Amino acid sequence: MKASARLAVLAPRDSGSSFSQHLTARGLPPLQRVAPQILQVNMGKLCNMACQHCHVEAGPNRTEIMSQDTAARVAWLIARNPRITTVDFTGGAPELNPHFRSLVASARAHGRQVIDRCNLTVMFESGMDDLPGFLAKHQVHVVASLPCYQAANVEKQRGKGAFDKSVEALRRLNAVGFGLPGGEHNLTLVYNPVGASLPPAQKGLEDRYRDELLALFGIHFTNLITITNMPISRFRHALEREGLTEAYQSLLIDNFSDHTTAHVMCRTLVSVGWEGTLYDCDFNQMLEMPLPAGPRTIWDVDDLASLDGQPIATDAHCFGCTAGSGSSCSGALG
Repeated sequence: MKASARLAVLAPRDSGSSFSQHLTARGLPPLQRVAPQILQVNMGKLCNMACQHCHVEAGPNRTEIMSQDTAARVAWLIARNPRITTVDFTGGAPELNPHFRSLVASARAHGRQVIDRCNLTVMFESGMDDLPGFLAKHQVHVVASLPCYQAANVEKQRGKGAFDKSVEALRRLNAVGFGLPGGEHNLTLVYNPVGASLPPAQKGLEDRYRDELLALFGIHFTNLITITNMPISRFRHALEREGLTEAYQSLLIDNFSDHTTAHVMCRTLVSVGWEGTLYDCDFNQMLEMPLPAGPRTIWDVDDLASLDGQPIATDAHCFGCTAGSGSSCSGALG
């Protein structure tokens, strides 16, 4: 079945199908990490939005947020671990954490690439007027969520008015050099399916976004990535309300691709929770599935390379990263 297939043609199956058993049945080894190259840091669940597809269940009323002590330890680990080449800040809206900017500046001072996973509309919150300039000054790679180039689809996921704010935010980023042809400031757009389906081919969708955003709004961007919606947290609740939970899990399993397992993000990434717990990925973090072996928190480890060779915690949601063209925080896997 093609990756773009809709759920209506699928027969439900057990949503608890074992990912590890599936690998074994296909003659594939269990997932095992190498020394981390990416440190993904969740700054907290506070967000100015409450998107339907959000696996963090972030929102304006969430109080979980990284403390100064935890942020200081993260900065220490970044400085101590030169094999970490990229620091990837996420949330919630990471920019709403008061320690976000100092952590960005510290990571850049130590020569690390920095990613800010931005929802775009955060730029209209109090105190955020200078955010585009700050990100440009520190040469941050902005990875911005834009579920569609049409207002109706965006507002279905993110609420009324979200599309117009997103367009204006992209213009502000373009104005300081992000996403311009031949420019030095990278602006990546992120597509999530609106409903319970897999993303279309990443390259073809990028071409369509580029044509539409330029023609309609004069907006430029560097590239686009597609990310599969994980059947956890808020998106899972939506599936349950629509009676699609088992069918969506079947869609993921039916579209499992062997080649994706060698490239899943958890092999080279370690995720830090807002309170300092270590996880194999951001999705495991939301399910409170800590590392199955080795240190459990940022205070239990000095050298992140010690995680090399450790097993990776898996469950049924892992089929989301291995379906179709695969999915990771850097988009399709091939």
